[in-house]
Amino acid sequence: MRFRLEGLWQHPDFVRLWTAQTISVFGSLITGTALPFTAILALDASPIQVALLAASNHVPGLIFALAAGVWVDRLPRRPVMIAADLGRAALLVSIPITYAFDALTIWQLYVVALGAGVLTIFFDVAYQSYLPSLVSRDELIEGNSKLAATASVSEFAGFSISGWLVQVFSGPFAILVDAVSFVVSAGFLRTIRAPEPPRGAVEQRGSAFSEAIDGMRVVVQDPLLRSLAGVTPLASFGIGMFFATYMIFVTRSLGFNPGVLGVIFGLGGISSLFGAVLAGTLARRYGIGVTMITGIAMMGISMFFIPIAQGATVVAAGLLIAQQIFGDGMYMVFDINATSLRQAIAPEQALGRITAFNRMLDLGFTLIGILIGGVIGQTVGLRTALCIGAGAMIVAAAWLFVSPVRNVVAAPAREEPFATALDPTLSHPPIV
Repeated sequence: MRFRLEGLWQHPDFVRLWTAQTISVFGSLITGTALPFTAILALDASPIQVALLAASNHVPGLIFALAAGVWVDRLPRRPVMIAADLGRAALLVSIPITYAFDALTIWQLYVVALGAGVLTIFFDVAYQSYLPSLVSRDELIEGNSKLAATASVSEFAGFSISGWLVQVFSGPFAILVDAVSFVVSAGFLRTIRAPEPPRGAVEQRGSAFSEAIDGMRVVVQDPLLRSLAGVTPLASFGIGMFFATYMIFVTRSLGFNPGVLGVIFGLGGISSLFGAVLAGTLARRYGIGVTMITGIAMMGISMFFIPIAQGATVVAAGLLIAQQIFGDGMYMVFDINATSLRQAIAPEQALGRITAFNRMLDLGFTLIGILIGGVIGQTVGLRTALCIGAGAMIVAAAWLFVSPVRNVVAAPAREEPFATALDPTLSHPPIV
C-alpha cells in the first residue's frame, strides 16, 4: 500500500513553514532549560539573578507587543520572521563564544534574554499573522492543529534531551544547538514561494501609536473579536495563578519526587498532542463555539483535581494524571480553535496588531496571576491559590458561554477592506 499525503501535507509552502517552526520550537525549548542552567552552573547565579533572567526573557513581550503588531502590519511578514530568527541566532551564539574565552557574565545573559525576547514577540506576531495568507480560511484549524501537534512533540523531546545536552556538553554549548536551529528555520522560511498581500502605502500610515489604537478599536467594535479578547485575561490570570503555586504544592505539600512528576508531566505533553490532532474534528462535529467552551471548561474542572489531592498517594497521583490528560489536551483544543477563529475573522491589514494586542493581554495577566498567586499561596495557602486559579478558568468558560462565540459553528467571512472594520455600524454576516 502506498502512503499518500493528504490535506496541508500536500501544500509545499505550509510544509516549509511547519518545518521551520518545528525546528525553532525544539531549539528554543533546549535554550529554555540550558540558559538557567548556564547561569546556575557556569556563573553560580543567585536565586534573584535566576529570577531576573527569567523575567528578562518574558517582559519584552509585554512591553513591545503593540509595537510589534504595528510593524508586522506595515512590513512583509516572512522577512520579519527570517530577521527575527537570524537575530536570535546571533545573540545566542555569543554565549558559547564568550564562555570558551572565560568571558561570560550574568549581564550578558540578561542582554541575550532581553534581545531574544524582543525578537521572539516580533516572530510570534508575524507568524500567527502570516499563516492566513498562506492557507485558506477553511484550512486554518488544520494548519494550527498540525503546528501545535508538532510543537507538543518538540516540547516532550526538547525537555527530555536538553538536560542530557547540558550534562554532557555544558549549558553554553547546548545553547549553540538553538542558535543553529534558528538559522535552519530561517533557511526554510526563505524557500517559501507564496506571495504576501500588499501592505498599505507609506503615505496612508498614521503614527505607530494611532495605528496601535486602531487595531485595538477593531477588537472592541467587533463582537467576536471582543469576546475572544475578553476570555484571554481570565484564562491567562487563572493559568498564571495556578502554575505559580502548582510545583511547590505537589512537591512540598503532597511530597511527590521529581522523577514521578516528570512522568506525569510527560503525559500532559501526550494529551496536548491528542488535543491538537482532535481540535479540527471536534470543531467540525460540534461547532467552533461549543468546542471552545467545552475545552476551556474541561481545563478549569481538571484544575480543581489538584487542590483536593492529599499526600503522595496513588489517589493523589491519579488526580494529577487526570488533570494532565483531560486538562492539557482540552485546553489545546480551545486554544487552536480560538487562534483559528481570530485569524479567520480579523481584517488582514490589522491582523498583526490584533494578534499583538491579544499577546499583550496574555502576557500581562499571566504575570499578574503569577504575582497574586505567589502572595496568596504564601499568606493564605497554596490550596486557596490553586482553587482561585481554577475558578478563573471556569469564569472564562462562562464568559464565552454568554458571548456570541457560543453560536459560532464555522468561522464567518473576514470583513474587508480594513477601513470597514473601523466602522462600528458594521458587523459580521450571520453566523452559520
